[in-house]
Amino acid sequence: MSRLNELRLISRVAQMYHIEGRRQAEIAQHLRLSQATVSRMLKRAEAEDIVRTSVIPPAGTYSELEAGLRERYGLPEAVVVECTEDRDGAIMARIGEAAAHLLEVTLAPGEIIGVSSWSQTIFKMVENIHPQKSAQAKYVVQTLGGMGDPSVQTHATQLTTRLARLTGAEPKLLPVQGVTTSREAKLLMQSDPFVRETMDLFGSITLAIVGVGAVEPSELLARSGNIFSSRELADLADAGAVGDISLRFFDKNGKAVRTPLDERVIGIPLEDLARVDRVIALAGGLKKTAAIAGALRLGVIGMLVTDKFTAQRLIDL
Repeated sequence: MSRLNELRLISRVAQMYHIEGRRQAEIAQHLRLSQATVSRMLKRAEAEDIVRTSVIPPAGTYSELEAGLRERYGLPEAVVVECTEDRDGAIMARIGEAAAHLLEVTLAPGEIIGVSSWSQTIFKMVENIHPQKSAQAKYVVQTLGGMGDPSVQTHATQLTTRLARLTGAEPKLLPVQGVTTSREAKLLMQSDPFVRETMDLFGSITLAIVGVGAVEPSELLARSGNIFSSRELADLADAGAVGDISLRFFDKNGKAVRTPLDERVIGIPLEDLARVDRVIALAGGLKKTAAIAGALRLGVIGMLVTDKFTAQRLIDL
């Protein structure tokens, strides 16, 4: 009977605290207990299953899919967004909105942000960011060469400079091609002091925001000219490549696909990306599902922001 009496008092303390909204000091005074005893009883209330915590996700959120992604891929965090249609344009817009909010609430002062320049989804994120006044970044570093076809050249520059302006940072541009004609051309371009200054910051990036590409390049990347030839892309596919991050290719098991083409890319290597404290990948869509799965198995992505359709496909793979 003594245990029942003990549990009765614990239940009353829990009721006063959780339902009546009273402070611990007030409960202690009312019941003539010490505050330390009240604190212990509240812990006991949980241990005895008197108090149970329920989290009820609001409509439009997908906690089960997020949990499925974390469990399936050993992913630290996942954000799954609502999307009314399984279409690339709609998916990019919704992912961009969610990623913008995420960046706004988690940006730390002095952050050095690395950003891939040829991603339409990242561009959608930038379009949705509000100017930051409190937590301001130090640098926004372009992590893939931005030179290309003049008709789309401004995309890469605008993405980096606009994100820098919104986050109060200084932009660090990479004013060279993402894909050079040869290894010798790459070495020559990297010798430029402005290029070297930006690339030297790769090892200091604290937050990297990346897209995930399929072997078949996106429309934007294709128009930029920063791609390999059809023959080279076919060779990559033959080598097992399913996708890329900043033109660094990998297979379905998350293993880097090394070819001589690597020697022509001016951008952040996967090894440097793996050392970044926080890597957020923004990606979705049917065409990219296999690529995203391979990217998650690389072990470099800390958070994936994707749509509900892609999340379900990734879990079902």
